[in-house]
This record gives sequence, structure tokens and C-alpha cells, in this order.
Amino acid sequence: MGIHGLTKLLGDNAPGCIKETKFENLFGRKVAVDASMHIYQFMVVVGRQGDQLLTNEAGEITSHLQGMFNRTARMLEAGIKPVYVFDGKPPKLKQDQLAMRSERRQASQLRGADANDALEKAKEAGDAEAVEKYSKRSVRVTKEHNDDCKKLLRLMGVPIVEAPSEAEAQCAEMAKAGLVYGLATEDMDALTFGTPRVIRHLMASASQNLPVQEIDRAVALQELGLTADQFIDLCILLGCDYCDTIRGIGPVRALQWIKKYGSIDAMLADLDKTKYPVPDPFPHKESHEYFTAPEVTPAAELPAFKWSAPDEDGLIQFLVNEKSFSEQRVRSALERIKAHKGKANQGRLDTFFSVVPKAKPEGDAKAKGAAKEDPKRKGGPGGAAAKGGPAKKGKFGVGGGKK
Repeated sequence: MGIHGLTKLLGDNAPGCIKETKFENLFGRKVAVDASMHIYQFMVVVGRQGDQLLTNEAGEITSHLQGMFNRTARMLEAGIKPVYVFDGKPPKLKQDQLAMRSERRQASQLRGADANDALEKAKEAGDAEAVEKYSKRSVRVTKEHNDDCKKLLRLMGVPIVEAPSEAEAQCAEMAKAGLVYGLATEDMDALTFGTPRVIRHLMASASQNLPVQEIDRAVALQELGLTADQFIDLCILLGCDYCDTIRGIGPVRALQWIKKYGSIDAMLADLDKTKYPVPDPFPHKESHEYFTAPEVTPAAELPAFKWSAPDEDGLIQFLVNEKSFSEQRVRSALERIKAHKGKANQGRLDTFFSVVPKAKPEGDAKAKGAAKEDPKRKGGPGGAAAKGGPAKKGKFGVGGGKK
């Protein structure tokens, strides 16, 4: 689910934290990818027509593999280095919430048709919009789907990480430690877990032509005027995977009250609970604690990430012979990856140069005076620069950057 309404809230109240960039501008970056979330997205979008998912000749669903192969190939072609992180066991807080929501759905179904019945009725009525709506609700990602994608990624030479619990939390741990540049996901709770940078739309297909968005957490906190703890409380009020929301408190009011009271506890002490009924249970403290210290594998204990050449024979056997992919398309993608493999081994330009301090403005009286007093001083009247002599290079070349 992520954090309900956070993207719009940031766009309205902290626009400086959202930067649009081109897909190609992430060349040379190591990027953590929330695999589990994207697998679901592929199954909902790739090759689906109404309630029919993309399958091979044997009737096996292949939309997750199609999406994973194409998007990963596109990143490797662009010199981006993905690390896929898979969900582990959901934390107890999430399990409790899922159980409560399941009970509510079952109670709702007793009062009317469930999603499957609604889907059948929509199909009979020829209501394409309703078919689209209810068919998405029937999509389920299984262990087999995840295992298929892990096998595919290993054959493509891409590292994977199996998180002990939530993938977003593990990705955030990796990003905070500097192992990756940012986290590619559409779920905004990655920011709540403390990742410095969220990258949205990175896994969108090229045909969608969506600009990649980078969301900077530090800038978001600054422009919202919140501390890290206050930001977590804001996200809990907006709606997260671990805690129900308080009816009547929407995004605008949530931000106003967190800024006014400083915390959910202080807000609850002054809240009119008849007007804003608090759900029971309301584990906001436990949710805050989990966002602050989730179950993850410490970055120092993760093996070094390695990207290797794709196993061409293995991919042909898996995708073509077992999953009925087009051999021509698979080989074409592999040729493009091999042709661009050198990109992944090149460094970004900004890793070779240090930042040069700005020179004092010409209007600085002290600087002008010093130049007049010592005519032989570098850069002053009579100095090497004035006589046309070359400026002396530093150890790493002009400006201190490495050659």
C-alpha cells in the first residue's frame, strides 16, 4: 500500500524535493529495486487484456518474466547497475493489519458480491472499466513467480538480496550505507524507512515515456519543516501498512496537526475523539518503532554486489525452451546488453572531480588590495596569469579533480 497520499502532499508542500530526470542520466548508478512490488506491477500491466494475463503455450503466467527481463535489459543497456531486493516474512504488525482488512472484506462480501462475482457480472454486462477494476484485485504473486524472477536475474548476471522482512526497509538500509544511489519503487514508505532517495518510474516501459522522478528525503523534511520522527508520525496518520487511519484526518490536516503538536501522542491528548474516532487497536507507537528500527540484514553483513555477463545458453534454455519466449527477441536483447556492457564498467564523470570552492567576487576590497600590494602574487597584476604564463596544475589537474 505504501503511504497514502504522500506523493501529492510532497508535490504541494515540498516541491523542491521532487526532481525530474532522464532515464539515461542514471548511467553508472547502483540502484536497489523493490522486486516484489514490481513483480505485482508487471502481472497487472504487462500483456494483460481484461482479466486475461499473459501466458505461454502451456498456460503458465509469464507476464512477470516478460516485464522483469525487458526492464532489466533496458537498465543494463543504459549502464545502470540494479540490485533486486525481495520481500521476506511480513512483520507481525503487517500480518495483523492484513488479517483485520481480510475480515472487513469478508464482512463486506456477506452484504454483497465479492470481487470475483463482481468481475463475472462486469464481463456479462460488457463493462470494460469494471472488468479492469475487479481483475486487478484478483492478481496474486506466488512463491513460484518470485522464484522464476530470481532465476532469471541470476542468469542475467544481476545480484539479488533476500530481505528478512520488508524489501523497502532493506533497500533503505543499503542506501543509507551508501551501497546504492537510491531505491527504485513506487511505494513511498521507503522514505518513511529513511532511504535518502526514492526513484520513481524507473521500471516503467519505454513506451510510457514517463520522466524518472528522484525524491530527496532531506529536502522533503526541510521544506515540510519536520524532524525525522515527525515525518514518520505524519506518514502513519496518512495511512501505512501497519496501522489504520483516524477517520476525518486527511493529508492536509495531518500535516497541520503534526506541525502544531509535534507528535501523534500530543495530538491524541487534545483530539475530539467523538469527531475523530480513533480505531481500536491503533498501534502508532509500534509502527513508529518499526519504521525507525525495522528487521534488516545490516549493510556490513551483505556480500559484495557483483554484476556479471549474462548466461546466454542458460537464458535461452529458461526463457525460450521452458517459457516459450521468442528466441529472436531474447537474443536481440542479449546482443544489446553485450554491446553496451562497457557502460556499466565506466565511472560517472562526477566521481572523478572534487568540488572547487568559488573564488572571491571581484568586488571584494581585501582581495583587490592584496593583489595591489603584491604584484607578483599569482593571478595579480604582474603575476604569471597576467604575463600569459600557464596556471600551475594541482596534483590531480586543474581544479583538483583526478585525470
